Parts: sequence; structure tokens; C-alpha cells
Amino acid sequence: MDYLKAKKENPDHYMLIDVRNGMPEEKITDALMIPEAELVNRLSELPRDKELIIYCWDVWCNTASKAALVLLENGFSVKELSGGIAAWKTMNFQTTLLKAENECGC
Repeated sequence: MDYLKAKKENPDHYMLIDVRNGMPEEKITDALMIPEAELVNRLSELPRDKELIIYCWDVWCNTASKAALVLLENGFSVKELSGGIAAWKTMNFQTTLLKAENECGC
């Protein structure tokens, strides 16, 4: 994938962001999770000196496209990760399981 090659060559230039709405069970390792529905209110959490690589569920999902538009309109440099997390998993790249919201580490 172009992203992995670019990240390897210049690791500090990119930030991977998961913009999926809902309750994902896993994410791409090292991705920041900001659901598209919350994006406008969380723009201050994003660096302006990095290229933001955003992804959603799969090739049929347009959530990343909606998020990209918001980010571009607010002056960010952004690209979409083609195929979303589904393509990522198909290629057996690393993901991280997320705890269910109702799980308690008590």
C-alpha cells in the first residue's frame, strides 16, 4: 500500500485517522479514532503539519469521503485509505481490538 511505504519513508509526516461512526470492534493499529459525526467539534485535536490519512469501513462506505470534505474545507491536507479497514484486514495488516464500551477494567 502506498500509505505504508510513505509512512516508512517519512513516519512523522502522516497521521492515520479512523472516521467510522458506530461501535467498531477493532481499528488499524496506531490510528486515532474520531468518528465522522464528531469531526467538526474535534478539529483542534488534529495536527496541521501532517498529512491526514482517513479511513472508514470498506469500499462501499462514503464516510471517509464526507470526512475528507470537512477536513479539506478546514485547511487540512488529507487523503483516503482506499478500501477502508476491510481492505487493510484482507491484506493481513495489523489491527488492534477495541474493548466493548460496556466492559469495565475493574
